[in-house]
Amino acid sequence: MQLPAIVKLVITTGEPSGIGPEVSLAAAAHLLKEQVNLEVTLVGCSDLLTVSDALDPTIRDRLHVHHVSLAEPVRSGELNPANASYVLNTLDFAIDGCVEGRFDAMVTAPLQKSIINLAGTPFTGHTEYLAERCGVKRVVMMLCAELPAGTLGMDNTQQFRVALATTHLPLQAVSSALSCNDLFETIQIIDHDLRSKFGIAQPQIRVAGLNPHAGEAGYLGREELDQIIPAINLARDSGIAVSGPYPGDTMFDVRVLDKTDVFLAMYHDQGLAPFKFVSFASGINVTLGLPIIRTSVDHGTALDIAGKGLADHRSMLEALRLAYALASHHNSLV
Repeated sequence: MQLPAIVKLVITTGEPSGIGPEVSLAAAAHLLKEQVNLEVTLVGCSDLLTVSDALDPTIRDRLHVHHVSLAEPVRSGELNPANASYVLNTLDFAIDGCVEGRFDAMVTAPLQKSIINLAGTPFTGHTEYLAERCGVKRVVMMLCAELPAGTLGMDNTQQFRVALATTHLPLQAVSSALSCNDLFETIQIIDHDLRSKFGIAQPQIRVAGLNPHAGEAGYLGREELDQIIPAINLARDSGIAVSGPYPGDTMFDVRVLDKTDVFLAMYHDQGLAPFKFVSFASGINVTLGLPIIRTSVDHGTALDIAGKGLADHRSMLEALRLAYALASHHNSLV
């Protein structure tokens, strides 16, 4: 019997004073027990990523650490701008490794955007940084979670995915950031990656409006009439299964979960508020539109509990599981 090909994942361990190093190590060890054809490389300071001798040797041999030097020593829970370049160096190593084919997918632990900017490097977030480093004009941030039976009264387990038309923008800037062409491209990326990376034959995409009541025929705003509906029509004309726009307060309907592969929200909190309400600590962030596979946790650095043994590694574990599944699917096609 032929063994499945080895899947190689790389984890950037994030802000060194946060919970990234500990949840990365715990989740990697957990998944290595589940998947015998998996190798994981943790990227970060080796002093923060000590692999226990108590680990099963078959796991320990498949868990690697790529050391990146800190500029200054770390104290848990205390941010230090001197180590901002360290965080970017871990990202650059993982991105280059995936682009060059040394790794099949990358998983990112949380970082602290403010400290990178404070250190003098303009930084909006992982999503935008990955797009720039990979030379991609447009990417899409999508959150994923598996909702178990019983959640919101559901009889069966359901997949819940929320994509964002805009990401880290002030609310007042969202309207001007929405254009028909940009929304059409976003829908195209979602459709393409759900087909090619997730193996969904005909993705069903449900699109939100921007204004209350989806603009109410222009009475409460024209973004739906001028940008969103034309983009939906273009997508339909190109063969994409897309519907909307739906009012933001009724779009996320549990009764349509089994008929919807992804909900497209117009701005960050419109999509993430309902998503995190039902999936906090288990959600996963996926970047669509990249030439590489990237997943991430859906939580922050949790500086208040860093180094205290209280961090929950479930979100990192789910991010690793999805990266493994996507990489396995991709490898089976090549």
